[in-house]
Amino acid sequence: MSVSYNYRHLYYFWVVAKEGSMSKAADRLNMAVQTISVQVHELEKDLGQLLFKPVGRGLGLTEAGQAALKLADQIFSLGEQLPAMVKDAASNTRMKLTIGVSDGLPKLITRTLIESVLSEKNLQLICHEGEFDDLVADLALHRLDLVLADRSAPENKNLNLYSKELGSSPIAWYASPTLAKQSARAFPHCLADLPILLPTHHASSRLPIDAWLDQQRITPNLAGEFEDSALLVTFGSSGMGVFPAAQRLAKELKNNYGLEQIGVSESIREYFFALRTEKKVHHPLIQKILGQTLLQ
Repeated sequence: MSVSYNYRHLYYFWVVAKEGSMSKAADRLNMAVQTISVQVHELEKDLGQLLFKPVGRGLGLTEAGQAALKLADQIFSLGEQLPAMVKDAASNTRMKLTIGVSDGLPKLITRTLIESVLSEKNLQLICHEGEFDDLVADLALHRLDLVLADRSAPENKNLNLYSKELGSSPIAWYASPTLAKQSARAFPHCLADLPILLPTHHASSRLPIDAWLDQQRITPNLAGEFEDSALLVTFGSSGMGVFPAAQRLAKELKNNYGLEQIGVSESIREYFFALRTEKKVHHPLIQKILGQTLLQ
C-alpha cells in the first residue's frame, strides 16, 4: 500500500458508499463533487483496485469496494464511539496501582506493605505475582508501578531501578501444637527431632537458614521445600513439619492457622523491599507506600 494512503481518503469513500453517489456525499460533507471524486480515486490508486461501478444513475460497489466498506464500517463505528470513551475516561477518577509481588515474599507481609493505600476510596489495585527476575523486567519496561520483594534491585545501570528497604524481621520457627510437643528438647535442638519445611533456594532467606542450621550442628530432616510462601504455611499448619517465617507474623499465624512459635533465630533476618523505576516518585500511592513506618 502506498504511503500516501490515509484515513481521510477512506472516510470519503465510506460516505460515498453510504450515500450511493458522489453528489449526495458532496452535499453531506458540504464539499465540491470534484474534491470528493479526487479523494476516492486516490484511495483506489493506493489500493490498486476499483471500488465503485456505475449502477443506473448512481454508484454501486465492486467486490473490492464491498470488502473495503465492511472494514470501513468497523473503523468509523469505533470512531463514533471515541468521544463517549474519552469523556468516560476523563470522568473516571479511580487511581490505578499495578504492583508486582515476588513469589519469595511472604503473602501475609504483602498486605501489610500496601496497607497504607488500601483505604483509598478510588483505588484500583492490580497485583501480579511472579518470579523476581520476571517482575524486574516488567518493572523496567514500565508494565508495573512497583515491585515488592525479599531483595533489592539488581545492580544493573541499564535497568535504572531504585530500591527502598521497607523493613525487616528476625526469622522464627513455627509448628502445629501437636508437632511442637513431639520433641522434649528445647529450641533450637528440637529442630533436629522434627521434620522441617523450607523455602526453596529462590528465596533470599534460604542460604542464611542453611548456614544457621549448620552452625547449630543440626542436620535437618527435610520433609518439603516450597517456592510459594503461602503453600509453605498451608503444609506447615497441617502438621507436615516445622517451618521458618518472619517473627512479625507470629500473631497472624497463631490467629489464622493455630500455629505456635517455638523459637527465634535472631541472627537471621528477612528483608522487605520496594523497587521502582523513578528516583523521584510522583505517583501519590507509591509515595505513601515508601513513606510508611518501617516494619519491625
